This record gives sequence, structure tokens and C-alpha cells, in this order.
Amino acid sequence: MTPNTSSVNLHSVSESIKRFLPNSQAVALAIILFASYILIYSLSNILMPVFASIVFAYLLEGLVGKAEKRGLPRLPAVYLVFSAFMTCLGFLLFYLMPLISQQAIELIQHIPDILNRAQIGILRLPEMYPKLVSENKVQQIMFAVQKELLSYGQSVLSLSAASVVGLVSALVYLFLVPMMVFFFLKDKATLISWFLQFMPKDRNLSVRVWKEVDIQLGNYVRGKLSEVLILWFVSYITFTTMDLNYAMLLAVLMGVQVIIPYIGATLVTFPVLGVAYFEWGLTGDEFMYIIIAYSIIQALDGVVLVPVLFSEAVNLHAIAIIVAILFFGGLWGFWGVFFAIPLATVVKAVLTAWPKVGDNSIEVQ
Repeated sequence: MTPNTSSVNLHSVSESIKRFLPNSQAVALAIILFASYILIYSLSNILMPVFASIVFAYLLEGLVGKAEKRGLPRLPAVYLVFSAFMTCLGFLLFYLMPLISQQAIELIQHIPDILNRAQIGILRLPEMYPKLVSENKVQQIMFAVQKELLSYGQSVLSLSAASVVGLVSALVYLFLVPMMVFFFLKDKATLISWFLQFMPKDRNLSVRVWKEVDIQLGNYVRGKLSEVLILWFVSYITFTTMDLNYAMLLAVLMGVQVIIPYIGATLVTFPVLGVAYFEWGLTGDEFMYIIIAYSIIQALDGVVLVPVLFSEAVNLHAIAIIVAILFFGGLWGFWGVFFAIPLATVVKAVLTAWPKVGDNSIEVQ
């Protein structure tokens, strides 16, 4: 190999490195992202109360900031917002959760009756549509359903056996999380100063990425929380007015389903229509009214709420959302699915802010 050839190869390798790591700030950002990923992935089970506290503190920080802009000092603003947070938490724990649990237990107890009614309806299909559905096919379907239900029952028993451990963990969360949320809000400046001493000095790119993430993530979280509350309230009023059983439980499901795009709306359809079918049957006018009301609520969510609430939030393509749900759900299970959109927002902000070849705008002057 001649010296000229060696020089050309070194230059090619250098250009390739510069294409992906254009400057030291990009290297610093890559190190921060990699270290954060390793920390979260390896310690997610142990530090989940800490991560949950950070999320709640981030949500409440927006309210604290608004109170400060109105002239209220930081500490009184923190006490005011935290008191409101604890009031909402108390309402959730001592009123909403017991009501939802009671309705969920009642619904589970009525599942055999619902299945028996559905089985009778399915067995009548060969008589009603002999050319489309054969009796043999119906028997195969019923056998498959019974097999799945047996497997589901075994899973429920296993879950019940582990419920004591889950209860202990929930009690620990209820004590630790509010306390950490308060200190994250109260000592925000101190904690950030302590954290920054471990960060590289050359971090302009990282700061720019964080500002972009902060704006987009804040818009998304505030919009999503508003969407959940609005859908829950509208659904509860609608279901109660139409005298649908388990109205609070189904309304909560209607609100929570928006956290998981596309998939959530599909999953919540079955309990809503299943309860309506068990209560009134397919031939009742009330069942048709529930279908119409449910369709209107879902349509208004997609046509009105989403454009209004997320007009300033980051736009993610449907494929990107589905890939994010699959990827982060595979990594962290339920919490990965829960935070899939915010995490996808972070990824998009990093890719948008990542310096391109020849971009000198972030170089230190």
C-alpha cells in the first residue's frame, strides 16, 4: 500500500466519522443519550418510583411556572400546586379508584353470563344464516373461545397470587412518589445545578435538543392530559344519561384509551359494546343509541379535540407512532407503551437538532 493510498483511506474514514459525529458537542450529546439509555434500561425496575416522580414533577412544573409569572414567589407556588396535586390524588384514591374497582369486580362476576348470552347468539347463527355459517364452524369457534377463557382464568389466578406483592409495592409508591415530587419541585434549581456539574462543558447542542424536547413534550403532555379528562367527563355524562351499566369504569377506559393511539380505541370498543349488548341485546334501540353515541365521541376526539389540543405539538407519522409503541413496548412493557409517544418525540427532536455535515452553527465561538 502506497503512502498516497493510505492517506486517502484515512481521509475517507475521517470524513465518515465527521458525517456522524460532526463536532465535540455531538459526541457529548451521544454520550449523554447512551448513558441515559443504559441507566433507564438497567435500573428501570429499581428506580421506577424516581422516574414516576420526575414525570409528575415535570407535569406540575408548568403550573408552578404560570403561578410565578403571575407574581407568586417560587415556594408558595410550589406549596399551592402540590396541595392541588395531593387533593386530586386523594380524590383518585379514595373516591374514583374504589368506585372503579367495585364496578370492575361486578363486571368480572357477570362475564360468565355475558359469555353464555353470546354463546346462545352464536349457536343461532347456523339457523339464521345457513349458507354463510355452518354448525361445525360454530363449534370450532366455541371450542377455541373456551380454551382461551381457560387460559385467561389461569392467568388471573396467577395474578391474584402475586397481588400481595403488588399491594406492598403500591403502598411504597404512595408514600415515596408524592414526597419526591415535592422535593423535585421545591429544590429544582439545586438539583439541576448538582446534575450539571457532571455534564460536559461543551454542551450547547445538548441544551438546544433539551429545549426542543421540553417544548414539544410539554405541549404533548398537557394536550394528552386535557384529552383524557375531557373524554372521561363526556363519556361519563353520556353513559350515565343513557343508563349504561358500569358507566364510571367505561368512562375511565374511554379516557385512558387515548394514551395508546389506534390500539387503545380498538381495545375499549369491546367492553363498551359488550356491556351494552348484555344489558339490552342486539335488537334493543338503546344498543343502537350506544353505538351512535360511542362513534360520535370517537369522531369528535379525532376531528375536534386532537387538532385543537395538539396544534402546537410535534407531528409524528402514524408509522412512527406504531413503531415507537412496538419498540419501546418491547423494551419496557406497559411503561414503554405508556411513554412511547413522548420517547418518540425525544428521538425526533434529537434527529432534528443533530448537526449535519458542514453545519457550524453550534460551534463554540
